[in-house]
Parts: sequence; C-alpha cells; structure tokens
Amino acid sequence: MIKIVEYNEISASEIFDRSAEEARVETAVAEIISEVRRRGDAALLDYAARFDGGAPERLEVSEAELDAALNSVDPELLEVMKQAAENIRAFHAKQVRSSFVLTQPGGVVLGQKVTPMEKVGLYVPGGTAAYPSTVLMDAIPAKLAGVGELVITTPAKNGTIPPAILAAARIAGVDRVFKTGGAQAVAALAYGTETVPRVDKIVGPGNAFVAEAKRQVFGAVAIDMIAGPSEILIVADGSSDASQLAADLLSQAEHDALASAVLVTESRTLAEAVAAEIEVQLSTLPREAIARRSVDDHSKIIVCDSIPQAVEISNALAPEHLELCVDEPFALLDSVKHAGSVFLGRWCPEALGDYFAGPNHTLPTGGTARFSSPLSVDDFVKKTQFSYYTREALSAACPKVARFARAEGLEAHARSAESRFKEGAE
Repeated sequence: MIKIVEYNEISASEIFDRSAEEARVETAVAEIISEVRRRGDAALLDYAARFDGGAPERLEVSEAELDAALNSVDPELLEVMKQAAENIRAFHAKQVRSSFVLTQPGGVVLGQKVTPMEKVGLYVPGGTAAYPSTVLMDAIPAKLAGVGELVITTPAKNGTIPPAILAAARIAGVDRVFKTGGAQAVAALAYGTETVPRVDKIVGPGNAFVAEAKRQVFGAVAIDMIAGPSEILIVADGSSDASQLAADLLSQAEHDALASAVLVTESRTLAEAVAAEIEVQLSTLPREAIARRSVDDHSKIIVCDSIPQAVEISNALAPEHLELCVDEPFALLDSVKHAGSVFLGRWCPEALGDYFAGPNHTLPTGGTARFSSPLSVDDFVKKTQFSYYTREALSAACPKVARFARAEGLEAHARSAESRFKEGAE
C-alpha cells in the first residue's frame, strides 16, 4: 500500500526513490556495443533471436509492411493518432528557429545559421508495451526541424513490430524503420552496420540497458537525454477528488515497476482517501503487478502545511510531470521553477499530455528538470555562428583584441590580429 508521511518526517531525497537510476549495467552494455561494432547485422540478428523471440527475415521494414500496417490499424485509433499529430505539429511549429544576421556600424556583420541535422535515429520502446505516441512526439519535431533522414529502431517480437507503431511512423513522415531494439539498436545507430545507417543523434526513451547504451555512445553521437523511470508529482488541495488523483497516480505507476508517483497535499483526509482509492483501482488494472510494485516501493503521499509549501517541495524534486490540482492553478505557475511538463487544473490529467495535447512527452527525469528541457525542435538543429569584419572594422578592434589576448598570456592571438596591419600587409 502507498505510504503516507508527514513532510517533516522525510528528507527530500527520500520522496522520489531514484536509487534505481544508480543501478549499473555497464559491462553487459559494453559487450553488446562491442559485438555490434564487430559483427554488424549478424549481431543484431543474434540478439533479436535471443531477446525478441526470433530474428526477422530482414532488419528493415519494407514499404509493403508499412502500408499494410496503416491499413490494419483500427480506423478510429488511426483518426485519433492523426489528430494528435496535428496537435503536436501545431505546438512544435512555434519552436522553429530562423537564422539571423546582425549588421553593426563600421563594417561588422555577425550572424547565426540554423542547420538541420542530416541523420537522426529515434528509439521506440517495445518491451512490456508499445508506444506509437513516442513515434509522433519525437518524429514530428525532427521533421519540422528539417532533418534529412529520420530512422526508427524498435524491438520486433517474433519478427513483428506492432502495426500502430508503423502507422505512426507513416503519419509522422519517418523515412526508415528497423527491427532491432535494446542496447544493440543504440549501438547500430551510433556506429552503423551493413543495413542500419550511422546517425548524428539518437533520441527517445528506453529501459536501463538503452539508457546506459546512450550514455556509452555519447561522443560518437549526440543524444537527447538519459531518461530514467517515469515520475509524476501531484500538488492537490483538500477540495480535489480522491478517485481522480488515484487514477492520475496510477497512470504513471503502470508504466514501470520503478516508476514513482507522489501526491503532495495539505489535507490528511484527502491523503487517506487517495490511498484507499488507489487500492480499489489497482485491483482492476491489467498491469496490476507492475503498478503494485511502483506504488509499494517507489510512491508516496506527503502531507505538508500548505499548498505553497507543496510547490516548494515540487521544486526541490524537479519532477518529470507535475499536476497542479487546485482551483487557481495559474496563480501557482510562476512559482514552479523546476518541472518537465506542468498540467494545470483539475481537468488536465497527465495522460492528456502523453497522447494528445501537443506539448512533448519526452521529458527530463531523475531531477534533471533542474537544468534540462523537454524534447523540442531545437534538439534536431545545429547553430553555427559567423562573423565578418572589414579592414576598417578590424583596425578599430585590433588594439582591444591584442590587449585582451596579452592579458591572458596568449601572445600569438595578439599577433594574429596585429599581423594584418604590418607594413606591406594587404
């Protein structure tokens, strides 16, 4: 059963149990990466046979398979996915950056050139559940950024990828899809194989092995973030509905046995009602065993003195998802300093953000919302600076550059600028 504690009885570090993120799988992942680098496609097929119930006949999904998946998905679900894609596209279109040029008096031109990445790999989980929503959330911003080639890797159980994932890939405009998952898929994207192209960046969530693989290949390739188990923190006042709060907490608990679901409230009465309601709802969940472990081992209800204090607690924890279930949520929004995504009011459950609203659901976990942001169009572009000075402009700046350089003990820097004005220099 979920624990109820007074805030003064628990330290901030104990509220979210993030110890699972310290579990290390380096050795196993390093071996997988080495095998993929050495044996390429053969290693991917061997790992598929070992972990996915059988190796596929071919690693790349064919156009015929993509078309068949699109036609086989329930039409109602397909329509919902298309509507969700439009919402995601509309939100992320506001993030698109443009290059700029700044012209200054005296012959100076400065600027920034925004360039889309050429190749990006999107990892889509497919272990205990399949996530077509991840395809939409991660592929659409990449396409809006102008990525040249966007590829997906995802586990194929018995050689088959769930049709909804392939349909989402079609909707989002993904270029290629490959039947490989786990750390081996990350290695393939980072270094390339005979079939899987080497990419410039890998994005997308995954289990501990995927996260560790992303950590190990970083440097050879860029990554979005190291995503840990899912988290939700709900700030709720005593007027909130216990059954709704329980449902929202369980929406994250069912993701993963290591997920954390935390309620912070000033009402002991509400805390006890939510705890009881969680037990009632748990028994009806198809993923009860997973949610039960999350609730019992990694989730809590915190009773504090006030709602402002509850927000302070949230800021200290920097949760992935934050719900503000109060009458005037916008009055609290400016007080929120650290959170991946904020859901305002009693009619905005976190599940809305997972699937349909439009803001991204690939979010910083493990307290990294203190310094990280949700996945966005910015993750798929590079910014290149440029500068132009005329002779006259450099002449005016040269003494200042030289003085600054010599103050740092870098004589060659100073001479580099001054060399343009030596006698006979053009």
